[in-house]
Amino acid sequence: MPTAQRAPLRQAELRGIELLHRGKVRDIFAVDSKTLLLVATDRVSAFDVVLPDLLPHKGEILNRISEFWFRMFEKDFRHHLITTRVSEMPRPLCDFAEIEGRSMLVHRVEPLKAEFVVRGYLAGSAYKEYQESGKVCGIKLPPGLEESARLPEPIFTPSTKAPLGQHDENVSFEQLGRIVGADRARVGRDLVLDLYRCAQGFAERRGILIADTKIELGVDEKGVLIIDELFTPDSSRFWPMDLYQPGKAQPSFDKQIIRDALLRTGWSKQPPAPRLPQDILDRAQRAYAEIHDRLTGRKLEDDS
Repeated sequence: MPTAQRAPLRQAELRGIELLHRGKVRDIFAVDSKTLLLVATDRVSAFDVVLPDLLPHKGEILNRISEFWFRMFEKDFRHHLITTRVSEMPRPLCDFAEIEGRSMLVHRVEPLKAEFVVRGYLAGSAYKEYQESGKVCGIKLPPGLEESARLPEPIFTPSTKAPLGQHDENVSFEQLGRIVGADRARVGRDLVLDLYRCAQGFAERRGILIADTKIELGVDEKGVLIIDELFTPDSSRFWPMDLYQPGKAQPSFDKQIIRDALLRTGWSKQPPAPRLPQDILDRAQRAYAEIHDRLTGRKLEDDS
C-alpha cells in the first residue's frame, strides 16, 4: 500500500543485482538468464526528456494498473509478467524494501525496436499532422475532423523507439516492416488493435475514453507478446466520458497535464527540462491516482 512515509524513488539501487538499463521511468535488472526485474520509479518524463521533479507513488500506480490489465487480458493476449509480489520473487529480491509495490518479475524476451501506437481519437501529434496533410502516418482520414474527434475506426500509427533524450518519430506501416520485419509488423498491428478495442470497451463502462495508447511488444519462442506497461497514464490518454466535447483539447487523467504545463513555459523540449510548480505536480498525482481507482475499481490506498 502506498505510504506517506515512503520517500519518492528516483532510481533503484539493488546491491548485487546487475543493472542492465535505466529508462525514462523504469530501471531494468538482470535476475538470471530467463528473467528480468522491472522497477517503476517515480521519475517523470515528457517529450522524451526526464524531468528533475518526481511524482510520489507514480511507480506504484503504473505497476498496479499494468498488472490489472495484464491479468484481465491474459487468456487472450500473451504478456511477459510473472509476478508483482516481492514475496514470490527469488532471493535476494525479497530483501529490497524499495521495490515493494513497484516492481515486476518478467520473462526475458527480445523487445521489438518500435512503438506500437493505436489512436481512437484525433489528438496530440496526430491532430497536427492531420491539419497539415489530412493524413496520420500515411493513413488518409475523412476531411473536416475536429480536434479530439472520434475516428471512424481505431488506426495503427507506429513510431520509432528513440534512445533516451531523443524523440520518437512516426513511421508508416511499410517503414515499420523494415524495422521489425514484415510478419512481426503485421502480427503486432493486429494484436494492439484488438487489445485497444477490448480495453476501450471496458474503460467506457467505467466512464473513461482511451483516446490513444502506446504499447511495447517483444518476441519469444512462441511469437509476439506484450511487454513493459499497459494502458497506464504514462502510455495512454484517458479522458472523462462525461466531459468529452470534440473541437478542443480534453481534460485528462494522464501525463498530458505535465506536457501542457511544460509547453506553457516555452521550453524547447531539449534537456534540461524546467522545474514544475508544485500545484501542477499535485494535480498530476491526483489524476494518476484517480485513473487507477476508476479503472481498477479499487482505492489506491486500499490496494496491496
